[in-house]
Amino acid sequence: MSPTTFQRTLAGLKNYAGLLGTLVALCILFSTLSEYFFTWSTLATLANDIPTLLVMAVGMTFILIIGGIDLSVGSVMALAASIMSLAMVHWGWPVYAASLLGMLAAAALGMLTGLVSVGWRVPSFIVSLGVLEIARGLAYQVTDSRTEYIGGIVAGISAPVWMGMSPAFIAAMLIVLAGHLVLTRTVLGRVWIGIGTNEEAVRLSGIDPRPSKVLVFALMGLLAGVGALFQISRLEAADPNGGVGLELQVIAAVVIGGTSLMGGRGSVISTLIGVLIIVVLEAGLAQIGVSEPLKRIVTGLVIVTAVVLDTYRRRGQRA
Repeated sequence: MSPTTFQRTLAGLKNYAGLLGTLVALCILFSTLSEYFFTWSTLATLANDIPTLLVMAVGMTFILIIGGIDLSVGSVMALAASIMSLAMVHWGWPVYAASLLGMLAAAALGMLTGLVSVGWRVPSFIVSLGVLEIARGLAYQVTDSRTEYIGGIVAGISAPVWMGMSPAFIAAMLIVLAGHLVLTRTVLGRVWIGIGTNEEAVRLSGIDPRPSKVLVFALMGLLAGVGALFQISRLEAADPNGGVGLELQVIAAVVIGGTSLMGGRGSVISTLIGVLIIVVLEAGLAQIGVSEPLKRIVTGLVIVTAVVLDTYRRRGQRA
C-alpha cells in the first residue's frame, strides 16, 4: 500500500469513527432519557422507516460529489408513487410492471435535469427547482389531487420478514453496498470524483464529463423511484403531497455524512451513517416529547454544524 493510499485509508477510518461516535452518543443519550428507546422494537421500526431516505441519499451523494445538487427529488418521488398507484389501481397492472413504469418516469425527469443543466450549462440548483414544480404538478394531475389508496398489494415490501427487517430495508442496504463499490472500485466512480474535484482536468485527460454527469442525475431519479416504491409499500397509498421537504432531509443526511457541498469528496458508507444520525435524532427527540418546532430547530443546528465542520476540514486539507 502506497503512503498516499494509506493516508487516505486512515483519514476515511477517522471520519467513520467520528460519525459512529456521534451515532453511539445519540443512542446513549436517548436511551438514558427514554426507557423505550433502546429496544429491539424501536430499532426495528427505525430500520424499516429509513429505506426511502437511504436510497435517495445514495443518489444525492453522487450528485454532490460531481458538484451538483438536485432539489426536485421529493417531488419526483411523489410523481413516481402517483404513477405506480395509477397503473396498479386503475389500469390493473401487476406490482413489478407498475413499479418499473414509475421508476422509469422518475429516471426520465432526473435525466431532464441533467441534460438541461449540462447541455446549457445552467446551475443544477435552478434547473431542479423547475423540475420540482413540473413533477409536483404532474403528481397532482395523475392523482386528481387526491390520495390514492392501493391496499395490501404492496404491503409485503415493507413488512418485517427476518429479525424484524423488511425486504425494503434489505434492498436498501444492498443499494448502499452497490453504490459504495461503484464509487470506490470502478472507473466511473473515479470519474465522478474527478469531475467534482477538477472537471477541466478530466476533460483535458480525454474524458468527456457530460455523459457521466447526465448519468448521475438519471440515477438520482431512478433511486427516487425506488424510494417511491418503498414509501407506498409502507403507507399502502400514494399521496401527491408526499415528499414535501424530503430533498432537504436527504441533503442533510448526506452532508452530515461528510460529503462535500463543493464536490469531489464523499462516501456512501458515511452517508448511511448520516441517515442513521438523522433518523435516531428525530426519533429520540420525539420519544422524549420534544415539540415539532423544537425538533426542526435542533435538526437545523446539526446540519449547520456539519457544514461548518466540512468547511474547516477542507481548509485543513489545503493547508
